[in-house]
Amino acid sequence: MSDQVTRGVRVSVKPDYLPDQSSPKAGLWMFAYHVRVQNEGPETVQLISRHWIITDATGRVEEVKGPGVVGHQPILKSGESFEYTSGCPLGTSMGTMHGSYQMVNVRGERFDALIAPFTLAEPYAMN
Repeated sequence: MSDQVTRGVRVSVKPDYLPDQSSPKAGLWMFAYHVRVQNEGPETVQLISRHWIITDATGRVEEVKGPGVVGHQPILKSGESFEYTSGCPLGTSMGTMHGSYQMVNVRGERFDALIAPFTLAEPYAMN
């Protein structure tokens, strides 16, 4: 679980291992991550893009950047939230993710809402 607040924007992430979509013998572990972006600040903000940094157990790093999340660029008034689920394939049974969402407020000011690191792990992979 991951939880971080930046300038009134709370980002919470809960990862899940997907055994039915994974194939460890083929070197593929699939994970879902459930995200909630909540505007706890006083002003309206919009999520315009994402930047993920994914690191597997061997130290291999992959960066993912793009507009919005799951095809959306949600506008969040004070007190509103947006939730979505996405997936991440890994070549190892464990890894980490962290990153940021690029936000813009009603005055056109841009800022990064940080996503605290969280662990992706096949159950029982960690001792």
